[in-house]
Amino acid sequence: GSTYSSKVFRVTFLTLAASVTVPLLGVTVLLDCPIDPQPISLKEPPLLTGVLEPNTKLRKAERLWENQLVGPKSIVNIGDVLFTGTADGKIIKIEDGEVQTLARIGHGPCGTHEDEPTCGRPLGIRVGPNNTLFVADAYYGLYEVNPGTGETKMLVSTKTLIEGQKLSFVNDLTVTRDGRKIYFTDSSSKWQRRDYLFLIMEGTDDGRLLEYDTLTKEVKVLMVGLRFPNGVQLSPAEDFVLVQETTMARIRRYYVSGLMKGGADMFVENMPGLPHNIRLSSSGGYWVAMSAVRPNPGFSLLDFLSEKPWIKRLIFKLLSQETVTKFVPKYSLVVELSETGSYRRSFHDPNGVTVAYVSEAHEHNGYLYLGSFRSPFICRLNLQHI
Repeated sequence: GSTYSSKVFRVTFLTLAASVTVPLLGVTVLLDCPIDPQPISLKEPPLLTGVLEPNTKLRKAERLWENQLVGPKSIVNIGDVLFTGTADGKIIKIEDGEVQTLARIGHGPCGTHEDEPTCGRPLGIRVGPNNTLFVADAYYGLYEVNPGTGETKMLVSTKTLIEGQKLSFVNDLTVTRDGRKIYFTDSSSKWQRRDYLFLIMEGTDDGRLLEYDTLTKEVKVLMVGLRFPNGVQLSPAEDFVLVQETTMARIRRYYVSGLMKGGADMFVENMPGLPHNIRLSSSGGYWVAMSAVRPNPGFSLLDFLSEKPWIKRLIFKLLSQETVTKFVPKYSLVVELSETGSYRRSFHDPNGVTVAYVSEAHEHNGYLYLGSFRSPFICRLNLQHI
């Protein structure tokens, strides 16, 4: 009787499987897909060996102001006072350990995916001359903020079309020492910050690097065709700007002065993770934060999907961005690059145990302050103890 029952089981199982799969396929074909992914070719990720060898150095960081702020993506300081922008649209000032709201560019309510465009999302933050703060808000544009009074002044509004294209996702900025020029990224004219996963998965190449002149109030487009341009950093000599291209796991260089002015080349290609922000290191190089890695040896989901648009379509027909995010392994990685773009050292937190969703590494007085686009705290790592 057992062969008969196993046969019945097999037939029943197959019938069931077919009855589920066929309608599912039908439904999937009919379902709308929010993205139109293009195949992207990435090189095989670099081996995590040598200076990139995995370690747990980031776990030595301490969490500060836990649950007093959410998603402190970018961090600056004026003296020992810290400033950051958070996921609830606030520009926060932390003085003598006390967290206070300095300013808001948008208005409440805040908290949901739908609220974000009106709430605002301050991303890149920098200190200009005379200690003024410059802030890039993903939805509102470029602002100047008085660190004492919290007064805000709009410099570039996202309502203004720049060379016929709208600014949908103003991301990071870097300022010349004299405060005359601000270089900033707009990650996409199609996708907003709240849909950053769509932007990565679609491989949209409508990101730009722009320049704002604080004297003439003019905005110029310097680079186009970038796939999710994110963090930007002027070189110490202010002769070039580095632009992280998140989707492509690389850093481009655009020359703003000297013989190469107006030209561009590749600074670092094929990075071990997806780069977010980039900041100067005290050794004359750069700190780069990555919140997702491309493990090698190992399985890199990003690389696997990059040349298979049909799988991406299927995934986003059936699952929300929030659900897909849960499948991306949590792994924080911070690398220090030399002035020529070679890897000097790397700090890891596999599984994001202490430092999760790292977005920036900001060096100040022998410490590395680690920003995050989701965590409810800032982490601080003592560089002397590593």
